[in-house]
Amino acid sequence: MTEKDGTEVRIDETDRKILFELQRDASQSLDDIAKNVGSSKTPVWNRIRKMREAGIIGRQTVVLDAEALGFEACFFVLIRTSEHEAEWQRRFLKALKERPEVQEAHRLAGDIDYILKVRVKNARAYDAFYQALISEVKVHNVTALLSMEEIKSTGDLPL
Repeated sequence: MTEKDGTEVRIDETDRKILFELQRDASQSLDDIAKNVGSSKTPVWNRIRKMREAGIIGRQTVVLDAEALGFEACFFVLIRTSEHEAEWQRRFLKALKERPEVQEAHRLAGDIDYILKVRVKNARAYDAFYQALISEVKVHNVTALLSMEEIKSTGDLPL
């Protein structure tokens, strides 16, 4: 990993242990993290600070339960487009970034150009999302796949 000033940041085993602990539960105290990685508080804090500065550690947030909050439908949306001009792409990316229903968006290699993960309350809410999206940008083909069951979901990296 390269820092913003161009210097190389090396990750050692202790850094990996710290990152593992933060992925597991970022709300735990610095004392608990230090204890779990076999170090003391100040060196752990310095390592965390350096990894933040290097961009290895990004923003911290909480994980909400979508279903408990009424967002019971998760759709994977496959998009094909015949448009590949810079202006179309700019408008498309802007539309995706402005839609809070879009949890993930990926540009793909192969037959499908984009895949979106869209979380909404129900099918009617998905249709409203779909109608809004196609009114903002022209797409060639859209296929929506409803997830029947979430088997695994994690943002954790295999450290």
